Amino acid sequence: MFGGLVRYLDSVVARDPAPRSRWEVLLYPGVWALFWHKIAHRLFNARLYFLARVVNHFSRFMTAIDIHPGATIGRNFFIDHGFTVIGETAVIGDNVTIYQCVTLGGTNPTNGKAGKRHPTLEDNVIVGSGAQILGPITVGRRARIGASAVVTEDVPEGATMIGLKARSTLVAAETWAKEFMPYGTPCKEPCEPVGGTQRIDELETEVARLREQVEGLAAERRPAERVGPTACKGS
Repeated sequence: MFGGLVRYLDSVVARDPAPRSRWEVLLYPGVWALFWHKIAHRLFNARLYFLARVVNHFSRFMTAIDIHPGATIGRNFFIDHGFTVIGETAVIGDNVTIYQCVTLGGTNPTNGKAGKRHPTLEDNVIVGSGAQILGPITVGRRARIGASAVVTEDVPEGATMIGLKARSTLVAAETWAKEFMPYGTPCKEPCEPVGGTQRIDELETEVARLREQVEGLAAERRPAERVGPTACKGS
């Protein structure tokens, strides 16, 4: 048990450049939220639902992280900071990293029956801060969800999803590095699609064209104003 704790703390240190030692990691709210969830999940599986909820609410009060007792979580799960919500039927694989203010939320089943309502995150997924992953979808292995993205459809293995509604960056999955990448996306990647910049360029071109037209009309008007008084004197 102690060896497993050490391996978990080392996995967090490997993904977070902030801590100087394992002792610091022991103060992380995400670590304590996972500890309390393990207890709540065992109570939930034993059908002690009320006690499971008591532990869940205590954990949420202490850590600002709400993990439903029914959620299934793999090894080395790391929540960096807090304010995260994970639903009852969510399934999280091994070595998954989630940053702050993420929701693994459910959707209303169309058949009216409770079932798989929350996402499945496969191994080595990274979810950026503020992302919302909704519904019984699957996020493939090594996929990366950008900050504030909204994901409502399955994500292919190794893909990077950005935007509202999230869409693939169309970068081939095999081109990405296989090792862990802090914060989900490389710093050189644009956080917004190029379409926004292109639209600004188009508007600037339009303004320049209109300015040229105004200046041309003004230039045509000046000679007419000068000729007018002279013609009157000659008459």
